[in-house]
Amino acid sequence: MPLQEYNRKRDFKKTREPKGKSHRQAKDHPLMFVVQEHHASHLHYDFRLEWDGVLKSWAVPKGPSLDPSVKRLAVEVEDHPISYGSFEGIIPEKQYGAGEVFIWDTGTWQPTFDAEAGFKKGHLSFELKGKKLKGHWDLIKTKIPGRQSQWLLIKTDDRYSSTKPLVPTKAEAPSRNSSAVTKSTRSKKATTSPGPSKKKSAKKASRKSNRSEEE
Repeated sequence: MPLQEYNRKRDFKKTREPKGKSHRQAKDHPLMFVVQEHHASHLHYDFRLEWDGVLKSWAVPKGPSLDPSVKRLAVEVEDHPISYGSFEGIIPEKQYGAGEVFIWDTGTWQPTFDAEAGFKKGHLSFELKGKKLKGHWDLIKTKIPGRQSQWLLIKTDDRYSSTKPLVPTKAEAPSRNSSAVTKSTRSKKATTSPGPSKKKSAKKASRKSNRSEEE
């Protein structure tokens, strides 16, 4: 069962994440890709490619880069169900991957060469057609030892490549709700800001009284 690990890690009575069921499509249907911004214990970006009825998935700590000279670490994680490609929401505390999840980019992908052979060999070449990610890319499996396979996500030099950063640094990327919190804080300050103090009001009244007596 390809999604056994995905189901094992989640309690679907507590999380709104979709249950893991493989979903095979016709061979000629467009293949989906999705990148999800994941505010877990550490902000990262989940890069997912539809293949063989599931979403092949990698966690990219620093997010994708359009700069061909930049090689982004992509840690392979368990396969996810196709339905996860539309998931957004909050994974509850004490659940696997707890935190906010947002769809950062989505679209379709097309293997440049035989994808099945690419997965086995550890080198995928493909084209992305999304809103933020476009053009040709490579995913290359490294020989770095570890519990999970580590790949490199690299942008191919083409008309869509750029040195302009796509994602903010961690210091510049607070939770999406931060703007709402800021507005709420400002609103509270505005409604609770004190008027003129009683002492100041009393002084003003005293000055007016003294002027009237002098007149």
